Amino acid sequence: MSNLTRRGMLAAGSAAGLGLARGGAVKLAPGKPALLGGTPLFARPSGSWPIFDEKEEKALAEVVRSGHWFRGNGDNVKRFEETYAQLAGTKHCLATSSGTAALQTSLAALGVGPGDEVLLAPYTFVATLNVILNMYALPVFVDSDIETAQIDARKIDAAITKNTVAMIPVHLAGNVADLDEIMKVAKARKIPVVEDTCQSHLSEWRGKKAGSYGATGCFSFQASKNLNCGEGGAIITNDDDLYEKCFAYHWNGTGQHNKNYVDVMHGTKFLMTEFQAAVLSTQLERLEKQTQHREQNARYLTSMLKEIPGIHPAAMYPGCTRNVYHGLIFRYNKEHFAGMPKEKFLKALGAEHVPAGDGYDALNKRRYLKNALNSRGYQRIYSKQRLAQLEERNQLPVNDRLCQEVVWVSPATFVSDRAHMEQIAEAILRIQKHAGEVARA
Repeated sequence: MSNLTRRGMLAAGSAAGLGLARGGAVKLAPGKPALLGGTPLFARPSGSWPIFDEKEEKALAEVVRSGHWFRGNGDNVKRFEETYAQLAGTKHCLATSSGTAALQTSLAALGVGPGDEVLLAPYTFVATLNVILNMYALPVFVDSDIETAQIDARKIDAAITKNTVAMIPVHLAGNVADLDEIMKVAKARKIPVVEDTCQSHLSEWRGKKAGSYGATGCFSFQASKNLNCGEGGAIITNDDDLYEKCFAYHWNGTGQHNKNYVDVMHGTKFLMTEFQAAVLSTQLERLEKQTQHREQNARYLTSMLKEIPGIHPAAMYPGCTRNVYHGLIFRYNKEHFAGMPKEKFLKALGAEHVPAGDGYDALNKRRYLKNALNSRGYQRIYSKQRLAQLEERNQLPVNDRLCQEVVWVSPATFVSDRAHMEQIAEAILRIQKHAGEVARA
């Protein structure tokens, strides 16, 4: 594979002028796109995930043989919590059964319930919305920042009302939302922040771990995540009282350290198993090295994509001192691809075996959200006027545009090698060069 460099990307005013630098000479990207009968650029998988070896097998076997399979009669969960809290730089870590469970436990510990409003980002996984609906609170979306795909923190203050009791900013795809602005508004308005850090393990804001700024930070260890055990989650916090409430809620109201929290609040069962914790402990040993590898590959790919007209990688805020790239997001402008719809662009990428997709749809337009708000429970709690006002408040023009333009490069891609980063950029160039033909194919 030829060496594709940032310097070798040319923008000569048209797709025909784009080329690759090879030994100092500029040549057009060779061959036709696979969608037009050419040979796919990716001849082999771009990365295998999850990564494991005999360490995971040994850890699981030890749990099996011990007979101590659940939290409370084994040591793996507690050991993982202590290690992860130290890694995050917080006093406490509570392991949970999923990232969704971590978010819901946080809201419950903060007392969120019917009549309340919770602010959230509209461009994210559905769990961030579901946990609010599970508490019978009202989800109030804050529009996206088109340049970063993160919540637009500049619009948070205007969305707060007397009923706002919490906000859930999302640190999307390994990047970090604007925590300076978020925490400034939160402190001024006395609104607790639940950081959805499910995709951003080890990400940092001004040298401090993302997730450690808010009342709680919530993580997912689902199979696709940078740190994973199939399913699982965690809450980090520096608040002793909040930690005890989270612990009680996630174990059916059973307190741990402080007897005052036993049987004083309702709860559910969101416990992590000893099996999950054992796998996480072995995965943690690889996390830093794998993260550095992701960063190097993603930065290299980003530098190339920036040079392709019509491709706009998601920006980072100045305060983000570490982006761990749980996938890479870019916006696709069809005007630089002969008007080719994004769906056809993705189909052409798929034909090249480039692992990319169109990301999330608009949460504020989900049919099940409307069904939830029209349900008997919500209709009993909220007036028709308030629900109508919510629908009006949840109009998000920037996020609508974002959803139309965004393309995601798969997380597993970045544990691959540098050559694959070059192939992704070359595939996009190849499609752009033949954009008119591909659009008609």
